[in-house]
Amino acid sequence: MEEIKNNKIERVLGLYTKFLNGNIVNKAEEALNYNVNERSIQRDIDDIRNYLELQAEHSGFVNSIVYDRIDKGYRLEQAYKSKLTNGEILALCKILLDSRAFTKDEMKEIVGKLVDCCVPMTNQKAVSELLENELYHYVEPRHKTKCINTIWEIGQAIRNRSYLEIKYYRMKDKKTVARKVKPVAIMFSEYYFYLTAFIDDKDVRKDFQVLNDSYPTIYRLDRIKKYKVLDEHFHIPYSSRFEEGEFRKRVQFMYGGTLRKVKFRYLGNDLDSILDRLPTAQIISEEDGVYTLSAEVFGTGIDMWLRSQGDNVQVI
Repeated sequence: MEEIKNNKIERVLGLYTKFLNGNIVNKAEEALNYNVNERSIQRDIDDIRNYLELQAEHSGFVNSIVYDRIDKGYRLEQAYKSKLTNGEILALCKILLDSRAFTKDEMKEIVGKLVDCCVPMTNQKAVSELLENELYHYVEPRHKTKCINTIWEIGQAIRNRSYLEIKYYRMKDKKTVARKVKPVAIMFSEYYFYLTAFIDDKDVRKDFQVLNDSYPTIYRLDRIKKYKVLDEHFHIPYSSRFEEGEFRKRVQFMYGGTLRKVKFRYLGNDLDSILDRLPTAQIISEEDGVYTLSAEVFGTGIDMWLRSQGDNVQVI
């Protein structure tokens, strides 16, 4: 009995070494080599496969034994790392918590799943303890609206180019208005998710600041009280597609409006903070540490931001 056990250990270690060295393991050849039947070799391969799966739970590295039809044998598929490092998951969770984008229940569930799924088991306790206090004191947004399902369903409407009917609570006059829109993007900025969409309705568009405004209207997602994805579809030519990245560079605080250029002087000490905030900003000149800059932006949100900089900014 002891001899049989030793023979199996020798076989498994031998096969495992071949896999690690990148060799193809052929069941018939190995059965002949070890003087056993092919079923025994198959069980050995299954044992190695199970071992690799257990290792993945702890290390975050996934290795798998696959059958190669061309070489007619089994091989070890190249390892890749499926888990995030402790630092990566901690940084992501810190950013997520600081966003204050979700209700407290949603945030706890998301952070918990991230730690469970993306951190090796041996490190989960350490990461959870570093996040525990911030989760306990987390302040959820005042609207207290759960929006994860809404984000997904509207995201599918965007993907399928489906019209949306929405009932939207408008802050300027405290009224709920009905709109039929072409949804083109979901964006996030300063605690809130937003829908950017185009309106075809001429009766609505007649009140626009610019009658033929070619830029999307912005709706805060938590203020959409009801929505319905319609069976009706719209088409936007590829050359005219909405590009969130380019729009995001030019919009401040998600205040919509026309495209404009601003020019200002910066007298502060941290120019990087200005260039990071305004990705389209360009330095025109510099004199005695005072920079003159221009930036291409959408809407009126830039005015709010410029005023918030106090004496550090002079608008030209």
